[in-house]
Amino acid sequence: MEHKIIGQTVPAIEFTLNKGESLYTQSGAMTWMSPQISLETNTKGGIMKGLGRVFSGESLFMNTYTALNDNQKIAFASTVPGGILNVNLTNHTGLIVQKGSFLCAEPTVELKVAFRKKLSSGLFGGEGFILEDISGTGNVFLEVDGDQIEKELQPGEVIKVDTGNVVAFEKTVKYEVETVKGIKNVLFGGEGLFLTKLTGPGKVILQTQNFNDFANRIIALMPKSSN
Repeated sequence: MEHKIIGQTVPAIEFTLNKGESLYTQSGAMTWMSPQISLETNTKGGIMKGLGRVFSGESLFMNTYTALNDNQKIAFASTVPGGILNVNLTNHTGLIVQKGSFLCAEPTVELKVAFRKKLSSGLFGGEGFILEDISGTGNVFLEVDGDQIEKELQPGEVIKVDTGNVVAFEKTVKYEVETVKGIKNVLFGGEGLFLTKLTGPGKVILQTQNFNDFANRIIALMPKSSN
């Protein structure tokens, strides 16, 4: 199959499929498609895997689109301003991905929930506890909010990131959630209570926009009810 990115601010990715080629995505992600493409909706892997995806920010049901003839087109769009990242998992150990980053993938790519070992990360780390484990072969496509930044961490090298700015990282990267030290830093620093600590070796993919922070700023500016 072939694909191309269309648009810049809120881009879409358009695929050209030949007969028998398929892609799957969470429900509601398809933007347009040719008439000779079939749709099958299921939990992809069973109800338990489907429920796991719900916890990680995806939908219970996944949609699989299959071309019935050659040269059929289908497109999936990102949901916020940013970009779309293509990762080929062939000869790759796989990725741990922030919830909500998954856009679509070939059927040979497996998506499942990845629970972190430390319960405290889930209870207090916001987005940091329930992630997505992506493995298999073939191509997966991820949403990036804002601009994409890639860093290659050396063994033992550490980077601390606001949790909402993490897109994905290789499975060789150690992941922890830690608290910001100092009561004044917590109350007045404006960076929240927790940071994500990533320790190399391995590749880390970051995004410049934290959409949750952006949404909270908009909410703060909305008129309050007089009732």
